[in-house]
Amino acid sequence: MYRCVLPVLGVALAASCLVAQAQTHRFFPPSALRGELVVTQFPDALLNGKPARLAPGSRIKGDTNLWVPPAGLTGQKLVVHYTVESSGLIMDVWVLNPAELANKPWPTTPAESATWQFNPGNQTWIKP
Repeated sequence: MYRCVLPVLGVALAASCLVAQAQTHRFFPPSALRGELVVTQFPDALLNGKPARLAPGSRIKGDTNLWVPPAGLTGQKLVVHYTVESSGLIMDVWVLNPAELANKPWPTTPAESATWQFNPGNQTWIKP
């Protein structure tokens, strides 16, 4: 993973370092689905336009892979990858960066992920 040494960099270089981090592609679990998330009032949200709820202990990572407090995202429409726990609550959320958004196709439903083939090495899906 790309790491920056921020204490020794100037402000301009530190900013460009964060942009470079945002452009890398992270590794997602095969259970991660793509969708549109809007945090309405934590823990309530809209996932693909339908009411949803964030699980206790859920984690949201921004496009630079840093943790983001859900309240800081209230009202924003975000394209994300997410996982759901067994009770149906949203557990892990990754806000996608441009490199990840370009990685298509990506399943949006459990039925798609069950029938498509996932390559974890290069993080790609193949439709049958």
